[in-house]
Amino acid sequence: MLKEAWKVAIEALSWIEMEKINEQMALSKTTEQLQVEDPNAIRYAYRLVCETVRRKNQIEEFIKQVIKPEILNDFNLGLQSFLRLYVYQTRSTRNWIKIDLKEAEKIAKLGRTILGWKTFRQIEHVLGFLLTQELSMIFKKLNEIETIALQTFHPTWFVEYCINLLGKSQAISFLEANMNLPPDYIRLNTLKGSELEILKNLSEDSVELKKIKLLKYVYEVTGTKQPLIQIASFQGGLFYIQDKASCFAAEIANPKPGMIVFDVCSAPGTKTSYLAQLMKNQGSIYSVDYSLRRSKVWRKEITQMGVKITNQVIADAVISLPFRSKADIIVLDPPCTSTGVFAKQPSAKWRISPQSINKMAEIQWQMISNCADMVKPGGILVYSTCSVTIEENEMIIEKFLKENSEFCLVEIEPKIGLPGFRGLKECQRFYPHLHSSNGFFVAKLMKKV
Repeated sequence: MLKEAWKVAIEALSWIEMEKINEQMALSKTTEQLQVEDPNAIRYAYRLVCETVRRKNQIEEFIKQVIKPEILNDFNLGLQSFLRLYVYQTRSTRNWIKIDLKEAEKIAKLGRTILGWKTFRQIEHVLGFLLTQELSMIFKKLNEIETIALQTFHPTWFVEYCINLLGKSQAISFLEANMNLPPDYIRLNTLKGSELEILKNLSEDSVELKKIKLLKYVYEVTGTKQPLIQIASFQGGLFYIQDKASCFAAEIANPKPGMIVFDVCSAPGTKTSYLAQLMKNQGSIYSVDYSLRRSKVWRKEITQMGVKITNQVIADAVISLPFRSKADIIVLDPPCTSTGVFAKQPSAKWRISPQSINKMAEIQWQMISNCADMVKPGGILVYSTCSVTIEENEMIIEKFLKENSEFCLVEIEPKIGLPGFRGLKECQRFYPHLHSSNGFFVAKLMKKV
């Protein structure tokens, strides 16, 4: 199992570096390519990859200092990936203090077997130095921002951005929270059974839960003996793994049975299934997404969750929404820089740049503008992102209100998050260090009658 896991991890990490894809896509691509089916090997490889990618800047800076005058790019992608994984497993997991020589030798042997001894010989001479050098050497001659970036595993530009946005103390707390995964939350699916019945099933499956106050069907998972996706209740669609901030965005839309709802950027189906649940499978939901690949996942999720009132629409909301009728509610969760979910998707923080924020804001602006005409008078438009940047959130809403005077912000209840910036107190923001959730922004707008 160990050899298979390391083989998958090396290859998946190489795909991430080469194609700038996320961890899930890289793992899926690799397991199909290598025809790996052992779930234990896949889970172990996924953890190795995610935690190594999370610490990418710190690990690479350490390797850089140890192997100079050689550089990491002198080696092929397989060797580069092995070195990153090797440093993570032998040093980072041990807090850079204790060294287990037997473990290091075992990992080196795995690398030699997987990559071939002739190839592996190129890095043999640096493995001992990687085990013995002190982490402290990478912090010499750095300024405060650069030091925080390496200590919290974030790009330097993003550290500076967060300090400007939140202040130094809150920024550091936010960045430190991204170093660890947030709790798992589930949303019970009352389309498949009553809340009490589902809770009984989960209890029998040894899943321990804590109810989230002020949200309808949302629970924090405080204990489980097996991965949630392997539990029969999950496979039967009795619950959905969904962050509480995302559940909040669907709940504040407040859809009622019989309404017409547009779920824009709907794949993989998270919002659609909850909206249908809140509507008790009565009414119509038009789920819009441009990605054929993601739409296939959407169909699978919708079927599993027992949703019967959806209509899938393949369209690009940047261009237009292809509807003649208007909606009582539009829920728009546009593509974003994902700066609020770096804890869950660590590869995202290494793909974006300051320019990415403005490019994404342009897409978001086109989408929300196209939604404006499709809301009925008296109808609701909910805008949300899993980003903490002001350009993708408050600045979009400010501009929208200026150019669409027929809309106004609506107070969001319950008040779980913090008020928005720039005086937009009706909006709400969530942060991992304050709310134990993804970083998130949500605004609720009403079209005047």
